[in-house]
Amino acid sequence: MLFAESPGDGPSEDSDLKDAYLIPRNIMAEPDYVEDDNPELIRPQKLVNPVKTSRNHQDLHRELLMNQKRGLAPQNKPELQKVMEKRKRDQVIKQKEEEAQKKKSDLEIELLKRQQKLEQHELEKQKLQEEQENTPEFVKVKGNLRRTGQEVAQAQES
Repeated sequence: MLFAESPGDGPSEDSDLKDAYLIPRNIMAEPDYVEDDNPELIRPQKLVNPVKTSRNHQDLHRELLMNQKRGLAPQNKPELQKVMEKRKRDQVIKQKEEEAQKKKSDLEIELLKRQQKLEQHELEKQKLQEEQENTPEFVKVKGNLRRTGQEVAQAQES
């Protein structure tokens, strides 16, 4: 019965009957197998999830819980998340570099300019040395002969 019955329900007590039918005992109906102890009935059981019962899944789940408690993120992040984090890091680094350049004094700026000039000069020297090393031997000998000839001519004039 869905509604609670009051003790002493009788046909003579109309007010008790009205109150008894207005108070619901349960909103949901109880299944038949709970009341009956019939051994022939097969009682429903929760299905076993093979994934959750596997040893690998349990170990992985335990490890993830421990990492979460420690505050460690999983090692394998999605590729999109990795790219977005890298972009954010690069952007922060660029902002810091720009702020550092804005804060540089006049002396630091002049020193940087001189350093760049020196580096360019060294690069030019290296290029000249490479060109001289790559020239054939007869061109080098010819250049040496000209220089010695010019030095001899200058020595005779003076």
